[in-house]
Amino acid sequence: MLTVSSTRKPPFTFAVRQALQGVNDSVMEADLLFLEAWEIQPSPNLGVTLRASQIRRANPDLAAAIDAELKAQPTVSVSFKKS
Repeated sequence: MLTVSSTRKPPFTFAVRQALQGVNDSVMEADLLFLEAWEIQPSPNLGVTLRASQIRRANPDLAAAIDAELKAQPTVSVSFKKS
């Protein structure tokens, strides 16, 4: 069953939102969203890492902007209390 969620949907970063302005190519859009997702949570999978590396090389300024933006955001830590 699908439910409506208040969770943010991609793109999560301002850098990718800006990069996607005026993009009318679904493959390019998918690549930029993939790069953002990989930057947020890198995968140890070799194929995934190689794809992210190729997109980073093709878009070094965007990769740097995403990285800087993610590093600037405070990390959220969750603590659980025992009852």
